[in-house]
Amino acid sequence: MSDFNSDDYRYDGSKKFDISKAKTKFKDIYADKAEYEAMQEESAKELDELQSMMYAHNRYGLLVIFQAMDAAGKDGTIKHVLSGVNPVGVKIHSFKRPTETELGHDFLWRTNQVLPQRGTITIFNRSYYEEVLVVKVQPEILTQSQRLPVELTEDLDKLWKHRYSDIRNLEKYLFRNGIRVIKFFLNVSKEEQAKRLIERIQDPSKNWKFEEQDVKVRDQWAEYMQAYEDAINETATNKAPWYVIPADDKKNLRLTVAKIVAEELKKMKMTYPESGPQRTEELRHFIDIINAQTNKP
Repeated sequence: MSDFNSDDYRYDGSKKFDISKAKTKFKDIYADKAEYEAMQEESAKELDELQSMMYAHNRYGLLVIFQAMDAAGKDGTIKHVLSGVNPVGVKIHSFKRPTETELGHDFLWRTNQVLPQRGTITIFNRSYYEEVLVVKVQPEILTQSQRLPVELTEDLDKLWKHRYSDIRNLEKYLFRNGIRVIKFFLNVSKEEQAKRLIERIQDPSKNWKFEEQDVKVRDQWAEYMQAYEDAINETATNKAPWYVIPADDKKNLRLTVAKIVAEELKKMKMTYPESGPQRTEELRHFIDIINAQTNKP
């Protein structure tokens, strides 16, 4: 990946995102299966080392958000990218349909409960962005499920504007507290998604992944694409950028995401805690004690 440039996928508010021009495929960044496995192993090792330093440094946290249409590869990407990272420093939260308790609170409440601790990486498989994606395409959720007051839903354009603002402010707040935020949109084509959904039906071992709702959502593909374009343009900032990754090839997708996460970790000014001369001498003394314990009958 010597010619890899994360700026090819990055949106930080300096340029407009046009989903009609966003690629779903890109040139292979590996030559064959052997090279892919070697690159994946190298990436996993690098991420583990960076996360270990982050855990020891204990000043920063990292929130990684994955958003995509169904069958775009979120679960597999998270699994493969984090395959070699110490689980002590990683937490993964998948957000499904909100519970009654969650619906009884503000739209950021359920995700705010599990924001990253310092020294850790937190993964959101879907997130508060569902509130300007699914809810925007199906605005009846606002009144029927979320039960917002009528006066707040009379002007939906104003409501979405406020939600985008709330999200930007949250991510700015997190940055100011040492919690970095990066967001991935896995851009799968409608044709590739169809293949994967059909595979879930035809393969008995994957039947459990298939939901009828996935087919219904496909009928609103254009509306969802517009919602993603709007969300990315409204919330892409230098402090909390979006990365739009072609998702038709899962292996290229995984390698690219791993590389970008590693780059973001390297931007943090992290070091392992250093011991002063007095502490170094104290630690050397413990070597004698440990050796004496070993030789004790």
